[in-house]
This record gives sequence, structure tokens and C-alpha cells, in this order.
Amino acid sequence: FALVACWFAVAVVVSSNIVRMAFYLVVSLGAVAGLFFLAGADFVAAVQMMIYVGGTMVLLAFGVMLTAQGPFVTMKIARGQSILAAIVGCSLLAVLVWAAFSVDDWKGRRVAQEEAAARFSPTATRIGVGLLGVRVDRPDQPDETLRKGMSGYLLAFEIISVHLLVVLIGAAYLARARGRMSGQGSPEGQHGMLKDEG
Repeated sequence: FALVACWFAVAVVVSSNIVRMAFYLVVSLGAVAGLFFLAGADFVAAVQMMIYVGGTMVLLAFGVMLTAQGPFVTMKIARGQSILAAIVGCSLLAVLVWAAFSVDDWKGRRVAQEEAAARFSPTATRIGVGLLGVRVDRPDQPDETLRKGMSGYLLAFEIISVHLLVVLIGAAYLARARGRMSGQGSPEGQHGMLKDEG
């Protein structure tokens, strides 16, 4: 997963076609989610898949396809920009490598103890149950009023989902209206309108 994430991340930077860049970015983010799954952080991996891979990339693809006024063209980057990007990228990579290998207990224990493994539970269980309307994070709340008010996250989740859907529909409508106005303003569009009236 690490090799796939790094390989396609480099492909995103090197590629000059925006559609291919979006595809490479999806694969790279999916590989990062696989690393989170292997590390036992299933909730972080699920969020990575839903928000970055599923949400952000879908919105990016819709934005590219709806706002494009013509066929996709390859981007041309000046040589000076490439050199500057390479210097900045190598500097950030050096900082990340230094920070990663400067940790004292880098290797640590590879095998978890039996007691810790027995107490292990999926991190997304409580959050998933909370989305369904049941809060299990503090069942021992002494105050009865507060315990009854511990509702789930379903309402907030649905409100955010509807809000994002409205934004996406509005973006599609604005893109269609802009394309229709440009078509009517062109000579071909005016000729077609006169032909229809005749």
C-alpha cells in the first residue's frame, strides 16, 4: 500500500492531464486508507474513503466536467516552475524523513500483548451506533436528564448530507446556465434561434 500510494502520488505531480491526475489521486488516497486499515485505525480509514476518495474526488470530477468549456487540454508548465517545485518537494521530503526517523521508539514492539489485544474493539463501532441514534460513549452518566439528552448524530449527519447535495445541484445548474448563455451568444446559436423562429 505504501508503494502504491507513493507511486501514484508522484504520478499526480508528473502528469499533465487533469483527468488522469484525478484518477491517480483517487488511487493514492485509497492506498493511504489501506494503510490505516492495516494499522488498526478503521474509523480513520473509513473517513479517508468517504471524505477524500468518495466525496472530494467526486466533487472534483464533477467540477472539472461541468465547468470545462472545451476538450481537455494538457497543462504546460514552465521549466522554472518545475525546478522550484522540485526544490520545495525535496525539502519537504527531507523534513518528513528526518521527523519520522528521529523518533526514539521508532521500531517499538511488533507483537501486541494478549491483554491489550483482548481489550481491542473497533474504533468505528461506537460512532456508527451513534449515527443510528444511540449514544454508547457514556452509558454511566449519573445525571438522568443528561443521559436522556444524549441523542445520536443522525440528524446532524442528515443535515450535512442534504446541504452538500444542494450545493452539488446548484453547481450543476449554474454550469448548465452558463453553457446555455454562451451557446445563445455565439453566431451558431443565434442562427439556430432565427431558423427555429422561421
